Amino acid sequence: MRVFVTGASGWIGSAVVDDLLAGGHEVTGLARSDASAAAVEAKGARVRRGDLDDLDGIRAGAADADAVIHLANKHDFANQAVSNAAERGAVQAIGETLEGTGRPFLLASGIAALTQGRPATEDDASPFHGPDSPRGGSENLALEFAGKGVHPVSLRFSPTVHGTRDHGFIAVLSAIAREKGVSGYPGDGTNRWAAVHVADAARLVTLGLEKAPAGSRLHAVTEEGVPTREIAEAIGRAFDLPVASIAPDDVQDHYGWIGGFFAMDLAATSVQTRELLGWAPAGPTLIEDLDAGAYSVQ
Repeated sequence: MRVFVTGASGWIGSAVVDDLLAGGHEVTGLARSDASAAAVEAKGARVRRGDLDDLDGIRAGAADADAVIHLANKHDFANQAVSNAAERGAVQAIGETLEGTGRPFLLASGIAALTQGRPATEDDASPFHGPDSPRGGSENLALEFAGKGVHPVSLRFSPTVHGTRDHGFIAVLSAIAREKGVSGYPGDGTNRWAAVHVADAARLVTLGLEKAPAGSRLHAVTEEGVPTREIAEAIGRAFDLPVASIAPDDVQDHYGWIGGFFAMDLAATSVQTRELLGWAPAGPTLIEDLDAGAYSVQ
């Protein structure tokens, strides 16, 4: 299958490209810089130059492919409106291009705010609708294209997709701990984060492309919920730092933009996803990665 991948040189995207190529698929990756293009080409994939603002290029990439996997996001946490608008624009462009073709359209999403007080499941619909909502309401927008001759699938990634050289949320929390001289956790540290190793997440994406029915919500979750206190303790061990509670009123000042996320309970299950796809995660846990020095590697 000829697959067009946005975010192909990113943390998750790089692993997905590797897994797709290993499975015999042909991949074209969207790349916005020379370095990104070189990284995609080095894997044996083709390159389409462009970014999320190049909607004509995204449409052309989608039109030339048998399937689209949309993983790119601006992740501008200082200006969420910009990220949300770009995400919605890209999803709209891809969906409209694929209308009437029956082709798969997989897009990255998340589990934040799906539920309160219990782990999220694949049955929980996203509450986000419209351009002003988180991620521009992109999951619901994409799933609406199921009624327009598209085969959409939502890829709900854990808040931490971990592994060596991860530069995501755990790397940010580790950097803050080193800067502050203490590895903190919000309040009593009982709120939880779901987790998945990057290789397991990539395998899920390929299986989702090959097997998931239209309209599916897939959970890239290996660990249902790791308490934030355990995460902080592992970061403390990794960098030989003391561990301490951060009072709820001080969380935003201590962590900055990531404080709101770290204080959330982001637990989720993947029972349905495993049964549907035969997905059998085998990678290390988040704490095992931290204890093995995955976040000490530059």
